[in-house]
Amino acid sequence: MSITVAIVDDHEAIRLGFAGACAQRGLHLVASAASVDELMPNLKTKPQVIVLDLSLADGSEPAANVKTLIEHGSEVVIFSIADRKSQVRAALSAGAATLITKSQQMDELFAAISLVADGTIVNTTETIAAIDSDQEFKVKLTERELEVVRLYASGMSLKQVAFELKVSNSTAKEHIDRVRHKYSDVGRPVRGKSELLIRLIEDNEYPGELL
Repeated sequence: MSITVAIVDDHEAIRLGFAGACAQRGLHLVASAASVDELMPNLKTKPQVIVLDLSLADGSEPAANVKTLIEHGSEVVIFSIADRKSQVRAALSAGAATLITKSQQMDELFAAISLVADGTIVNTTETIAAIDSDQEFKVKLTERELEVVRLYASGMSLKQVAFELKVSNSTAKEHIDRVRHKYSDVGRPVRGKSELLIRLIEDNEYPGELL
């Protein structure tokens, strides 16, 4: 079954090029528009992924656009020149899955779309740079939370972590759930153990001896 997608970009040439690339790669383009306001009434089918430019001619806020599309039930991939880091950070904080710049190859955009449609958060060098440059994206974990999630992310089961730290399974789970919530609150969701490991590595919280 092909991935369903839509695009919001105020440049017609970008929209036409994306439509052609979708046809070549077997993706189903369900809608194309110059703004989110224009797109929404034309969405007869909910796309799995919506490709969104940050700076649109209607002057709409990137974060508001991302939230609107996510509330509709779609994942969002930012496809933009991304020359304004504040816009990138706002879009990622609002829940956009990743950023692909327009200087990158079209294959990279479609690789990201495929991963995002499959439920994977894609961290490019651009998204990591945006996170590193904004302290609002940083998550402050307690020493105990770090102990628990480092062991858990290293491959241990919840039961093994609890045994290692001499705590109950429910206590270990509470720590892990609390860490997940902290990352979610800053727009960096954790959907599984592998993504938890990625978050720790991004924040330099994963010691080399555990690798």
